[in-house]
Amino acid sequence: MSGLAVVCRALGAQVTGSDRAASPYFAALAAAGIEPLLGHAAANVPDGCELVVSSAIPEHDPERLEGRRRGLRELHRARLLGELTRLRPTIAVTGTHGKTTTAAMVVQILSGCGLDPAYLIGAPIGPDGRNGAWGGGPWLVVEADESDRSLLELSPRIAVLTNAELDHHASYGSRREVDEVFGAFLALAEQAVVWDRPELLALRDGRVTAFDAVDPELGPGHSAFLLHGVRVEVPVPGAHNARNAAAALEACRLAGVPTPDGARALAGFRGAGRRFERIGRTAAGAELVDDYAHHPTEVRATIEAARTLRPARVLAAFQPHLFSRTQHQAPEFGSALALADHVVVLDVYPARERAEDFPGVTGRLVAAAAADAADGRPVAWMPEREQARAYLEAELRAGDLCLTMGAGDVDALGRALLA
Repeated sequence: MSGLAVVCRALGAQVTGSDRAASPYFAALAAAGIEPLLGHAAANVPDGCELVVSSAIPEHDPERLEGRRRGLRELHRARLLGELTRLRPTIAVTGTHGKTTTAAMVVQILSGCGLDPAYLIGAPIGPDGRNGAWGGGPWLVVEADESDRSLLELSPRIAVLTNAELDHHASYGSRREVDEVFGAFLALAEQAVVWDRPELLALRDGRVTAFDAVDPELGPGHSAFLLHGVRVEVPVPGAHNARNAAAALEACRLAGVPTPDGARALAGFRGAGRRFERIGRTAAGAELVDDYAHHPTEVRATIEAARTLRPARVLAAFQPHLFSRTQHQAPEFGSALALADHVVVLDVYPARERAEDFPGVTGRLVAAAAADAADGRPVAWMPEREQARAYLEAELRAGDLCLTMGAGDVDALGRALLA
């Protein structure tokens, strides 16, 4: 939402907005000439405006109610994003995992090759830490969100599909439904870049570019692989990031960037906010890494990436996100977390869901599953963030790597542990 606000301001619109709590994005909004308001209230709605909302804003929100009372046009953020994708040829990246990192890599490649892209991404990127900009080049780069099917509002020139799994259980009843939506999204694009897996390639009816990073070389803090005979070195760890890089390079090749040029530009990639973000060290000397991982596959990939840094121990502090996801996938989360040497599980970050609708569903389900799979390694159930902070502060020592993982506010735990 903040990225959309910044881009609309750059395009000449008057923009206001509100959020229930202050966030790191407020500084970027203020720098763009937008004064964000704290709290939702009917008085925040200007006369004659269009009201843009995200899926996180309920029907009974006072600003939405006021907009309807006045007869104002209301549109979902994806519809506004769709309008923007019709202003410039667009590279749109979707998939259950890797959207943000892959889209950030596309921006890095296009920028490094002098193409100054516009972009809207779900995390801060680059030296200025922006998640949206309206560059002067020919391309727009966006994330395409499958969680609420809103990706179908977009008009991509090049569509990228990184992978597909069942994740958002409140929106999808089966993997088949997920595949149908991804297939419909790929059909919107002139060209498609899809992970080289038969079940994914089958979702595209038409011209498709398959991508993969075969047998990547995984080192401490980096990955490398060959693509079209070009050695690609990515300064972020993990096999999953090698695949993300291959997807980004193929999308950029279709956009006119030769692979050797793209690989050189990608060498300067420094990651995206909350994507294996190395935030500092504790007073005892343990390294702190924060990651947005909120699905079992992502948790597993993040812990495996942490191992490539060769720490003495990997400690994983995980905050489940959404009661529905926790209810359906607690065993899978437990198996993934058991790859760490020491596990701490916090309570569920509810986001848009209500605890009373999911009786008996807490983070303890994940902690119990992790304990069952951990073969005697320590697992701690710490519902409150302050409990987890005190526990980790006493446990962490020099040579350890501590991961904070989840799509909620668990990043505040990592920052509280900083020396």
